[in-house]
Amino acid sequence: MSEFVGIARDVISAIAFIAGAILAIVASIGLHRLGDTRSRMHAATKPATLGVLCCGVGAMVHLAEVSDVTKVLVIIILQLVTAPVGAHMLGRSAREK
Repeated sequence: MSEFVGIARDVISAIAFIAGAILAIVASIGLHRLGDTRSRMHAATKPATLGVLCCGVGAMVHLAEVSDVTKVLVIIILQLVTAPVGAHMLGRSAREK
């Protein structure tokens, strides 16, 4: 039973990492292809933040130590707090021009 749990954890974390990588690729393509500032803000924050969230969840599933999981959780929370604030500041500076 323990071997099955280990394999399931590996598969779930691999799926989460792949989803995070795909979201990061979508964000980078959006930054390259979109024209105006507000569209680029959206491309920089939404998929990139969700990509970090997916990768963090994959890391938390894969890690066994509580201290490691706590560190990854802090990283996820900081990303979810700082990315929208940065996008808001970018939008305000673009609007003032």
